[in-house]
Amino acid sequence: MTPVLRWLSRRFTEGRLVIRFDDGQECTIGSGPRAARLRFNDRATLHWVLRDPQMRFPEAYVEGHWEPEDDLLSVLEVAMRNSSHLLSRRTRALRVLRARLGELNSAVSAKRNIQHHYDIDTPVYRLFLDQDLHYSCAYFEQPELSLEAAQQAKCALIARKLDLRPGAHVLDIGCGWGSNALYLAHHFDVEVTGVTLSENQCAIARERAEAAGLADRVHFRLEDYRQTQGPFDAIVSIGMFEHVGRPQYPVFFQRVHELLTDDGVALLHTIGSRHPPDQGSPWIRKYIFPGGQIPAASEIMSPLEKSGLWMTDLEVLRLHYARTLSHWHARFQQNRAAIAEIMGERFCRMWRFYLQASEATFRWGGLAVFQLQLARTVDRLPLTRNYLFSDTVLG
Repeated sequence: MTPVLRWLSRRFTEGRLVIRFDDGQECTIGSGPRAARLRFNDRATLHWVLRDPQMRFPEAYVEGHWEPEDDLLSVLEVAMRNSSHLLSRRTRALRVLRARLGELNSAVSAKRNIQHHYDIDTPVYRLFLDQDLHYSCAYFEQPELSLEAAQQAKCALIARKLDLRPGAHVLDIGCGWGSNALYLAHHFDVEVTGVTLSENQCAIARERAEAAGLADRVHFRLEDYRQTQGPFDAIVSIGMFEHVGRPQYPVFFQRVHELLTDDGVALLHTIGSRHPPDQGSPWIRKYIFPGGQIPAASEIMSPLEKSGLWMTDLEVLRLHYARTLSHWHARFQQNRAAIAEIMGERFCRMWRFYLQASEATFRWGGLAVFQLQLARTVDRLPLTRNYLFSDTVLG
């Protein structure tokens, strides 16, 4: 075993990676009962990967330089459990600085970053999301719920947390393909305005509103939330805050405060980390979500405290996103041939890694979903959480 492999093996304390080469020889990195097996094309590629594993391990998979011998998720579990031991302080500091610069997210760069991910061909999303095109964590009230039912349950929970009143005007920041906005308009006597930076999403959301007969009560705009004019009786943002970037957190909460009526309620649904602030995955940042960042709870609280808003409720959804991603990956693989026909094989390998690495991070890497309920006044909402619980899921 080379010095680099010995160094790495000492840092793998929560499982083993058994690596086989095309000539039949093997080496083992790490120790412990948990093991995963993979096959590398050659030793040179392995040593190239080891010089920057967080970036090059996924890059090498996408380019076909290694394959799991069992399943990809088992390899990612071992890698995820040991990944925090691999970066030097210097490398970590440089990546934090690079990440902060990438999160500045001006109006121009924010739109470009969103279009990078969301303006790929919509048929691809239809082949692995639920039928209503929810692209965020579902809510599994019961473990056996289908993906469709769990997404409806998520919408119902959010609606309860918004405590909607008849005739309310709701703002949906980062509305996607309009799924939540259409749900609220369909089930409640409210008007909804959705804003997005994705031209593709905005066009499809408008088409869906017309088809559902809701175009008179649901309006979609290609607009940066920083330019939106209010006021609104309720504000919801689902899976958008991860794109805001840390330098913009104070602006985001200040805008929510400015756009919300005095007796309004807001709900922020975002991925969050139980760990102290870090730079996140450089591979995800480069190839999947440029300009994005998963916030630590401490990074959310400081700008929120300065905004003038009350945090009236905080719920942490554990493992719900892992279940959601498992459903997405299964559907993606079932429809892989059709997706490859649209986007190519390299895209399929990249997105398979993205979906399963994300699931691994929610299972073993410290990620969860935070739902923060916000209000401008201390007495806007009931004194207990009883109003949030319901035995029914609106469908």
